[in-house]
Amino acid sequence: MKVTLGILFLLCASAAFGQASAGASALSAQPIVIQMQSHPEHASYTPLGAEQYLSEKSTYTFGHGERPLWEVAPIKTEVPLGDVARAFREEHLKARKADVIHEN
Repeated sequence: MKVTLGILFLLCASAAFGQASAGASALSAQPIVIQMQSHPEHASYTPLGAEQYLSEKSTYTFGHGERPLWEVAPIKTEVPLGDVARAFREEHLKARKADVIHEN
């Protein structure tokens, strides 16, 4: 097992060093100048274009009868966690205790 891992490590290490040396020889020292195109009318003000319909026979429609959720949904009152814990504690104290205790 150790021999197999050692051989695998050596193969991977030699491949990694081979990539590093091959990439370095491909780079040249000549600078590359980047020319960006200019768009002078990119931010100029223009009038709005005419509206265009996406479908052939398009008309303006909207649905009737939709109501917002706040009109339909019930109002939910949250009980604080402390009140819930106090109610459980009181219920636990009022619960009937066992009459017989078995001990081994």
